[in-house]
Amino acid sequence: MFKYEKRLQFPVNIKRKDLKMAKALYEQYGGANGEAAAALRYLNQRFTMPDNKGKALLTEIGTEELGHIEILATMIYQLTKDATVEELKDSMLITNYAAHGKDLYLAGANGAPFTAAYFAAVGDPLADLSENMAAEEKARAVYENLIDLTDDEDVIGPLLWLRQREVVHFTRFKELYDYYKKTGIK
Repeated sequence: MFKYEKRLQFPVNIKRKDLKMAKALYEQYGGANGEAAAALRYLNQRFTMPDNKGKALLTEIGTEELGHIEILATMIYQLTKDATVEELKDSMLITNYAAHGKDLYLAGANGAPFTAAYFAAVGDPLADLSENMAAEEKARAVYENLIDLTDDEDVIGPLLWLRQREVVHFTRFKELYDYYKKTGIK
C-alpha cells in the first residue's frame, strides 16, 4: 500500500543550529495537535468511513501526514546537529538527552510522550470528520505560532508549506463532511 520515495515532500536544508526552535518543533512532531496524532487518527478512522470516497480521503491524508512527521524529524535533526551537551542543557532539551541521547523521541514540546489519547474516533463519520477539521485548524494555528518564533528562512519555508497543507486538509475534510451531510450517508 505504501510506496516510500527517498525524498521529502518539501526540501529541508537548515544551516543554522537553533535548539530552542527544535524544542518548539517537537509540538508538531509528537504533541497533541501534531502530525503523529493526525496520521494515526486518519489511518484508523478510514476503516469506519461509509464509502470508498471517505476511505480514500482518510488514507490519502493520513499517509501524507506520515511524510510531515518525516519533515519535522529532519528539521529537528538539522537544528540540533552537532549540539554539545552544554547547548542541550541550555535549550531545555536536557530531559530528552538524558533519556534518549540525541535520538528524536515522539513527544510534545513540553516533553509529554505521545499517546493515542491525543485523538478521538467514535465511528460516526460526521463526528470524526468534525474532529479532523478541528485538528487541522489547531495544527494550522500551531504552525503560525512556530513561524512567529523564528526569522530563519530555512525554517520558515517548510513551516509555511506544512501550514498550507493543513488548510488544504481542512478543506478536503469539509467537502467530505458536506457531502455526507447532504446525502445523508452515515
